[in-house]
Amino acid sequence: MQPSEALGIAAQVAVTLAGFAGVVVVFRPESTHRWSALDRFRLHLLLTNSIYPLAFSVFGMLLLTINPPPESIWRWCSGVALLVQIPGALVSYKPVRSMRPNEFKGVSKLLFYPLFVAGVLTMLLQFYNVAVLNLFWPFFATIAVHLVAAMLQFMRFVLPPVKSDG
Repeated sequence: MQPSEALGIAAQVAVTLAGFAGVVVVFRPESTHRWSALDRFRLHLLLTNSIYPLAFSVFGMLLLTINPPPESIWRWCSGVALLVQIPGALVSYKPVRSMRPNEFKGVSKLLFYPLFVAGVLTMLLQFYNVAVLNLFWPFFATIAVHLVAAMLQFMRFVLPPVKSDG
């Protein structure tokens, strides 16, 4: 598969996931300002993990339209991804710090830790891609991790956690 095809498909999936966020908001019985802090944070994650892949894909497609494409195209893409993700991670961390421990009930550590590790690894991979590799797949790995995270956030909204009878 050519990078332009992969980026186009990723952009379509990202737009679809962002649309699902709208569906989540519309079909919830209460408005977002009445949601728990955790649910608002999950919505934030769903939207961010949808918008980042869309923006990264569009940026990559834009650079691919230059004829001939720049030799360092994937360095540029990974650099932009880093410049967006690092402040985004810092901004996302602030609301989590203000939540009380009891608000984290129902958070699946089985989903959180692997996604956190995958996110950190793909950010480190972006640094390596900027400095050494200049390849498409590390840049696309970041897009894929964000898309998977958005899908899991959507799943968490649609499928309520199973409550034990004990």
